[in-house]
Amino acid sequence: MPNITTRVFPQAIFDWLVQQGCSPILARIYAARGIEQPSQLEAALSKLLPFEQLKNIAEMAVVLADAIADQKRLLIIADYDSDGATACALAIRALRKFGACVDYLVPNRFEYGYGLTPEIVNLAATSNSEYRPDIIITVDNGISSIEGVEEANRLGIRVLITDHHLPGEHLPNAAVIVNPNQPSCPFSSKNLAGVGVIFYVMLALRAELRKRGVFNNCFKEPNLASLLDLVALGTVADVVKLDWNNRVLVKHGLHRIRNGKACTGIYALLKVAKRDYQRISTNELGFVIGPRLNAAGRLDDMTLGIECLITDDEGRAFEIASELDRLNRQRREIEATMRDSALDQLALNIKFQQPAESVYSICLYDPNWHQGVIGLIASRVKEKFHRPIIIFAPGNEGEIKGSGRSIAGINLRDALDLVSKRNPGLIKKFGGHAAAAGLTIMEHDFQRFQAAFEQIAQQLLTPADLTQQIETDGDLNETELSLALAQSFAEVVWGHGFPEPSFNARFYVENQRIVGEKHLKLKLRKLISNTSYDAILFFQTEPLPECIQAVFRLQANEFNGNTTLQLLIEHWSDNNNEIKND
Repeated sequence: MPNITTRVFPQAIFDWLVQQGCSPILARIYAARGIEQPSQLEAALSKLLPFEQLKNIAEMAVVLADAIADQKRLLIIADYDSDGATACALAIRALRKFGACVDYLVPNRFEYGYGLTPEIVNLAATSNSEYRPDIIITVDNGISSIEGVEEANRLGIRVLITDHHLPGEHLPNAAVIVNPNQPSCPFSSKNLAGVGVIFYVMLALRAELRKRGVFNNCFKEPNLASLLDLVALGTVADVVKLDWNNRVLVKHGLHRIRNGKACTGIYALLKVAKRDYQRISTNELGFVIGPRLNAAGRLDDMTLGIECLITDDEGRAFEIASELDRLNRQRREIEATMRDSALDQLALNIKFQQPAESVYSICLYDPNWHQGVIGLIASRVKEKFHRPIIIFAPGNEGEIKGSGRSIAGINLRDALDLVSKRNPGLIKKFGGHAAAAGLTIMEHDFQRFQAAFEQIAQQLLTPADLTQQIETDGDLNETELSLALAQSFAEVVWGHGFPEPSFNARFYVENQRIVGEKHLKLKLRKLISNTSYDAILFFQTEPLPECIQAVFRLQANEFNGNTTLQLLIEHWSDNNNEIKND
């Protein structure tokens, strides 16, 4: 059963923020998220961390500037998720603005797998004889592509790696690597997404071209801030931590989208999703645009998503966005089937009928599962069981591909590294972050891997780690619980590492009805108040008890031209304090 706690905050910081003009509720929320002074909420682009802090970035800018001057053929190799797609689109748009001869290639996950593999290098070198690249630039991948870089070097193709994933013990022998997480990189924001890294590289390239006197009356200096819509989308969709630097990038990207200055493809994706671009928030980036873009890489080819983001033709963009919307609906159907199958497996597993402490990890495999959706299933199962999860699906030639999600207390990439070191040859390849990672093993090694991973999980986790902690910002009084507060929240950049405010309170359920066939529309009244509030509980059709404890967020709900306050119920418990997720 999850444990609900209230976020703590330093009283002195709270008092200081109030003295500086923050309302008590906002001061409480900001102080609990590490804000110490109002200046930390400022978001001027001029305050961004300077690109010069990134290790090797000046060297990469010189290589790219020389390549542009010599009209060398550049090829972007992108990852097949939203971060990779936005990073690729940004690189294409920026480099073309600089006059580069550039194209892109994104590996089909089902044929080539992740990253700069030897196979994708050979494809790049041979698929188009007229466009054999002189230089390969990786975006959102490459830091673990030792063999792929070696193959490129053998073929006489230089490799420039831009990535943000954690490196292994050995780095690829690339011409230049820019990655805030590589050893001895002084860049203080280690949370840049892949699209953020390539954006910084383009800033450095512009500075190098400016130094060379390239820009003049005939060749105007590009405004790279025009690409921040792509940075915002990729950063939020990749669920990287929204530290201050990332919040600045996202805030300005959102501003461009809201003001009609984003790329055509983003508006097309919002149009097919029936969302108003003028009111877009990080939620729409992460849960509306991101999934539709990701659907291309999960079920088809991310080339489709990249084309949507680089075209300036409205008709073409809407055509592609419509196809991405169709793929996303198909993805939802596959996901629902796989989720039910995974839960059925666990229901039949005797281990999960025992006390929670008996199992520290979950590894599941089914030969009928779809490789493109396993990451989503891992997330869903993790939410339910609060364990590090790895879901496997069939790969090629007897291999199975795994996608994992973790919980606080265990770094998933490091855990896989330990498994690999203690069991040489068991893991063919792996990579990722603390919270998410991917790997490849042989199908016949599944049970062996399952046991090895459980052993590491038991070593690194404690029983306390296995209890989900739900942090809230406490309760709200009647004057605070308002539409105005909900609207003020909508103006702030929230996300991973800077969570959107949530609250908890006890309510009487005065009225409840099913809407949209699968959601509960509620009328709730606080136990110590006569004021009632509209609320919504998604994906729930069973009636609630008379009295509930609820964790909720505030929403400004628009319906028939009216805007009212609505409580979005995220978790609830009955009188027996049994916590339910929405």
